[in-house]
Formats: sequence, structure tokens, C-alpha cells
Amino acid sequence: MLVDLAYGSTGLAMELPADRTTVITPVARPAVPDEMAELRRALRQPVAGPPLRERVRPGQTVAISACDGTRPQPRHLMIPAILEELDGLVDLEDVVILVATGTHRGNTEAELRAMFGDQVVDGVRIVNHDARDPGSLTWMGRHGDGVPVWLNSEWVQADVKITTGFVEPHFFAGFSGGPKLVAPGLAALETVLKLHDAARIGSPRATWGVTAGNPVHDDVRAIALGTGVTFALDVVLNRDQKIVAAFGGDLLPMHAAATSAARQTAMRAVDAPFDVVITTNAGFPLDQNLYQSVKGMSAAAQVVKPGGVIICAAECRDGFPDHGSYRDVLTSAASPGALFEEISSRAVTVPDQWQVQIQARIQIAARVIMHTSFLSGAELASAHLEQTGDISATVASLPGRVCVLPEGPMTIPYLAED
Repeated sequence: MLVDLAYGSTGLAMELPADRTTVITPVARPAVPDEMAELRRALRQPVAGPPLRERVRPGQTVAISACDGTRPQPRHLMIPAILEELDGLVDLEDVVILVATGTHRGNTEAELRAMFGDQVVDGVRIVNHDARDPGSLTWMGRHGDGVPVWLNSEWVQADVKITTGFVEPHFFAGFSGGPKLVAPGLAALETVLKLHDAARIGSPRATWGVTAGNPVHDDVRAIALGTGVTFALDVVLNRDQKIVAAFGGDLLPMHAAATSAARQTAMRAVDAPFDVVITTNAGFPLDQNLYQSVKGMSAAAQVVKPGGVIICAAECRDGFPDHGSYRDVLTSAASPGALFEEISSRAVTVPDQWQVQIQARIQIAARVIMHTSFLSGAELASAHLEQTGDISATVASLPGRVCVLPEGPMTIPYLAED
């Protein structure tokens, strides 16, 4: 059987044995006929609270938080829809768009133009959040379970604070979108490290689709509530990254409605684990580096047999990446087991350790083979991973039942008894 995988910008086709292969995809949902009309509806008919326009007074300053370039958020639609609603109330020179990078690198001007469109870039000030620049951060006290919170100063100082994002299951925060656009999106490195420390990430509740009782999401939610959000706007996307529904209003009711819709689309039950699970990281921009591709591995790990094989197809055009400490930490130990023990027992957290901890845990449980276009076999071997240039041939050499997640973490399989 021929299966198309989401890979880079072009996709990847492969031939797999039909008699032992199960393909699991998100529930197919058509895009709304008019995406801008759907966004206007969400802004004017919110899930909870008054419409956006009724929350803003003339002359106020506005900060809008938006996802960075590693996320397929339709910023080119969402931001203009908000600016349209604010027209006549707020001057564009009083608006700032903050790219919620978390600890990721800032986006280049070319990337910003691709993300937001020329009209927005030329008409509105856009700032890449920098978690490592103390001069751009404001102390907000401790929130949640003792999390020290520093947030972007432009966000803190704005009269009106608007989050924009998209919602999908997240491998340790439960779901993306909503409060994550405040922290970790606009938080200091110190704040992010605490939110993503070994104790929180190691909790069995820190997993796909779980928000209540998830120590990561509980603290993320507490920070957003404790520091203030004026209005929140999220969308749910289909496999073509088109809007199938938009949700606006008060942060928590809005996010609850969006996560309910995303859960129905993305989470699929299976009867038994598989010997081999083929996954992706949903193509570009999500699969632009190995760091992000851990999400696809984690989705596969939910239904692979102990000691089974995970094959992850991710283009990785941005490498490991080279910025940040992910590569150094990932390659610092002799084995995944040693790496996991070192991180789990480490008293002081380091950047990127949470991603490495999850990856190490996956590699302890299963053999992980990558298919990439921009990382060599030697580079992957340094991270205790294998490389295959031909997924079809690799699968043909492996025994047992095969599961394919063509959209990677856009589909989260789970064992029915769970």
C-alpha cells in the first residue's frame, strides 16, 4: 500500500505491506468556507465574556502574542482580523506584536514576512521575545507551584493583552495554545526552566491531552491568570493547516472549548500496541529540526510495544538545531539510559533538558530510527539515533504489525484500555 507522509514542504511517499499496516490519521474535517469570516465571528461572538471591541478603549496600547515560526499558526489571517476589529479605536503605532519564541531563536525579517504578510510587517511593530535578555523582562512574582515569573516588559506594560494561537495536543503540556502564549511563550529562561523541570516533566499527568492535574499546564494556567489576559483567540486546524474552527473570549473558557474540538479531531484509540510505528512531525514548519521532532516520536511512543521500533521521518532543515544547548546535552552521555539518569538526578536544570529527558525516555523504551534530509548518520549516531535512507526497505526487514502516523503529533493514538 502507498502511504504519503507529511515531510518538509513536499511530503514523502512510501510503499508498505498492506497485510500488516494500520494507518491512523486525524478525523478529516473540512476548512470553513471563509476563514476571515470565522475569525470575525470568534472575535464578535466569544465563548465567554464580551466581544473584543467592547474590551478596548480609545487610545489604549495593545500587545498581541503570536506563535513563532516553528508553529503553523495562520498569523497572516488572525492578526489582520484583530487589527480590523480594533480599527478606529487604537492607532497602529500603539500596537506591538510579540513573537512568543519561548527559548527558541528569534525569527528573521524574511521569516516574519512569510509568517505575517508584508502589510502587517510594514504597518505594525513586531518584536521577537528574548528569554535571555534581562533588560526586556519584568518581575511578576511567583505563581502556581512556586514558579518565579519574569515576563516580556512590553506585554506587561500594554493596556490590552491579546493571545493568539492554535490548539493541538502537546506532549507534556496537554494542549498548545491559550495560556502557553504567555508562559513559556513570553517568559524568561528562568521561568521556562522551572516550568519544564524534571519533576514536572516526569509526572505521568504531563502528557498528551491532559490539562487538569498536569503540573506543567496547571502552572502555565496560573501564570496567565495571575498576570492578566484581556482577550484570547485560538484556532483548530486540519491537515492542510486550514481553519476548521475559531474560538475567542475569556482565556480559560475559550481554551477549554478549543481543546474539546481538537481532542475530537486528533486523539484516536487503538486496541493493541504495534511492533513498528512510523511517525512524522507533521511536515514544515514543525519538522524543521530534531528538537521539535521529539513530538512525533512521543506520539509514536504511546502505541509502540516495549522494545519495538519507532521510525521518525522529519526533514530537519535546521539541524539539531545548532542554537541552544539541545545538541550538547543530547550527545553528552554514553547511552540514553545514562542521559536520562543524569538529567533526572540533576539538581540544577539547563536549557533544553526537558526535551532531552523525554527523548531519552523514548529511546530507552524503543529503538528509534530517523529519516532526515539534513542530518548525517554520524550526527544522529552521536545522539544515539539511527538513520535510514529508505523507510520502505527498513520496514520490510522488520517483523510484526506496523502503525503509520502520517501527520505525526497531529494524531495522538492511545491504547483503548487507557
